[in-house]
Amino acid sequence: MVGTKSMGHTFPGACAPFGLVQLSPDTEMVPHNIGGVYQPDAYRYCTGYQYDDETIVGFSHTHFNGTGHSDLGDILVMPATGEVKLDRGTAEHPESGYRSRFSHEHEKAEAGYYSVLLEDYGIRAEMTATERVGVHRYTFPQGTQTGHIVLDLDYGIYHYDGKVLMANLRVEDSCTLTGYRITRGWSRMNYTHFAVKFSKPIVAYGCRNSEEVLYKGFWRRFDMTKNFPEMFGKRLTAYFEFDFSDGRPLEVQVALSPVDCLGARKNLEAETGGKSFDEIRKITQAKWERELSCIRMEADDDTKAVFYTALYHTMINPSVYQDVDGRYRGIDHNIHQAAEGQTNYTVFSVWDTFRAQHPLMNLIKPSRSVQFVHSMLNHYRQSVHRALPVWSHMGNENWCMIGYHSVSVVADALAKGLAVDKKLALDACVNSSNLHYYDGIAEYKKLGYVPLERSGSAASVTLEYSYDDWTISELAKRMNVADVEKEYAKRACSYRNIFDSSLGFARPKHQDGTFKKDFDLLDTHGQGFIEGNSWNYSFFVPHDINGLMRLMGGERMFVRRLDSLFTMHLPAKYFEHTEDINEEGLMGNYVHGNEPSHHVPYLYKWTDEPWKSEARLHEIMRRMYRNRIDGLSGNDDCGQMSAWYIFSALGFYPVCPGTDQYVIGSPFVKEAVLQLENGKTFTVKTKHASPKNVYVKSITLNGRPYRKAYLTHADMINGGEIEFEMCARPYKKSAAYEKPYSMTQ
Repeated sequence: MVGTKSMGHTFPGACAPFGLVQLSPDTEMVPHNIGGVYQPDAYRYCTGYQYDDETIVGFSHTHFNGTGHSDLGDILVMPATGEVKLDRGTAEHPESGYRSRFSHEHEKAEAGYYSVLLEDYGIRAEMTATERVGVHRYTFPQGTQTGHIVLDLDYGIYHYDGKVLMANLRVEDSCTLTGYRITRGWSRMNYTHFAVKFSKPIVAYGCRNSEEVLYKGFWRRFDMTKNFPEMFGKRLTAYFEFDFSDGRPLEVQVALSPVDCLGARKNLEAETGGKSFDEIRKITQAKWERELSCIRMEADDDTKAVFYTALYHTMINPSVYQDVDGRYRGIDHNIHQAAEGQTNYTVFSVWDTFRAQHPLMNLIKPSRSVQFVHSMLNHYRQSVHRALPVWSHMGNENWCMIGYHSVSVVADALAKGLAVDKKLALDACVNSSNLHYYDGIAEYKKLGYVPLERSGSAASVTLEYSYDDWTISELAKRMNVADVEKEYAKRACSYRNIFDSSLGFARPKHQDGTFKKDFDLLDTHGQGFIEGNSWNYSFFVPHDINGLMRLMGGERMFVRRLDSLFTMHLPAKYFEHTEDINEEGLMGNYVHGNEPSHHVPYLYKWTDEPWKSEARLHEIMRRMYRNRIDGLSGNDDCGQMSAWYIFSALGFYPVCPGTDQYVIGSPFVKEAVLQLENGKTFTVKTKHASPKNVYVKSITLNGRPYRKAYLTHADMINGGEIEFEMCARPYKKSAAYEKPYSMTQ
């Protein structure tokens, strides 16, 4: 339940690790827009659920984990008794539709299982899921003779008038339905095919299509609203009645497929055929136990709860996007067959997840991470733009956010030794970085920066392109492709072109080379940045911290700037009207509730005052991650917020993905053992750890004194043990430790 209240945007429902199905309750449907006018309250319902609500609309089968924009909410199911109602009703008057009141007293959420009592009907609803099948069990009140299921194919998250392009439903036999729904939203064309299996025979059924149909052809000879086995329309809601006189619950299995209804039926049979609800729940929870056991840790109870909740959240997305027979819908909307041994995935929130979530998978789930990269490379091959994903889901590119950060994901995987086609990887990275009509790339290549006339986020884009280009340079270096290495090493220095030496901060430029006038360092809006102000974003040069330090006036000024970032007062006017951040995610002017600053607490490690990172990190972990319903200080963003915590609690973090280094911080756990896929273990131990002892006095690696401010991937993947001796005061001799990587020395 952590993150289901306020800013976390997580969902409480059931899913299997990295599964296509996330079967979860939705408590409200606020449309994304009405008549083209954005509805701000829609933001609260990015995952369909808010803990403070008192009614449930129904249970839909697809949800993002923790995003700040949304889509999905496919195939909503709701059980009911009494009169059949096909409207949703309202929170104030749920009895005006099929929704129901509920209370948290009768709600339970576990990994792979969810249950709640629908108070208006006295129905106990239970959910579990496999990778491709959502499984429901509805226990109706004793003595119920008839009850029904509403299947709403018009419902959706971030809905709007016209989002559903077509829905189709067929009654195949007395217990089986098939159908599909095509929507356009964040995903431009999302095909969701499904198959439904009921544990009881249908007694009667019907539907309503709320759209105005101007031509009905010769279908008009039928009454398609009652017991007619083919139902279709853009605003389709159906119901199915059942006999409950035997006192047995109704089990409903809903399989999804990106390909077709035949694929959905195959998925249903392969994953749930012949299995009961309890058997499926047991299998799925065993999968979660197995996945989460990759890290065994010891800490106080609250820290342990936060840690494993975070680890759970890192394993929801990306999501498998192919049928059990290997077929999947590609980015070109053709049907492809996955190569032997490969699995196609979707939901790549790359602007968020390149920072820590993908690097975490490279460390603890490398075999799955290889599949993620294969999926990205398939996306590139199928893309008419010949580009890697920017933000993609359900066979679509939605172009959200900035940069071409899939190049970072690919380069980091290769830097960590994962088995990926290197030539294809380099070609994909180079082509993605030269898509001249994408977000100012043509101007960036010509001018060395993206001008404000081309992008309202010009400064942010320039900084992020610079880092991405560095990862391409490093990839080419590993492959001995000298011309590409040289070209992209030069492009990686582009960040320097937007630093205003009079301010010591990044500042957007116009096409004529002049800096933006009337510039506000603290404002996020209208200043050439996105989801962060210049104070935060100016530190985003992870590949060249030494070069950045010089631009800011040297090490002493750099440290003063870092100190000020964490301690200065940020007036409320700079965040009170910002959708994706609130006071909970702030520490001074440092914004932990959004991604661009996540590496910043570690930057002291490049200076002669590295202990300042250690105190800051403990404060962030203590304040921004809590064992409570509103325990996340910002959107979880497909696991990035959570991955930051996992790394930081272990005592190290990938400040610059694309290197093989993890910058050492200060562990929050007493002890942790990473069970690596190669059969080896890497153990983190602490000595004298306590809430006051947040500073690192000494480090030993495999029993020997360790005098570097970073670990390498090989240090961990080859197995071993690191021990931190903790103390209550800054240990200033740690300044002599070897500093982490920087492009310039």
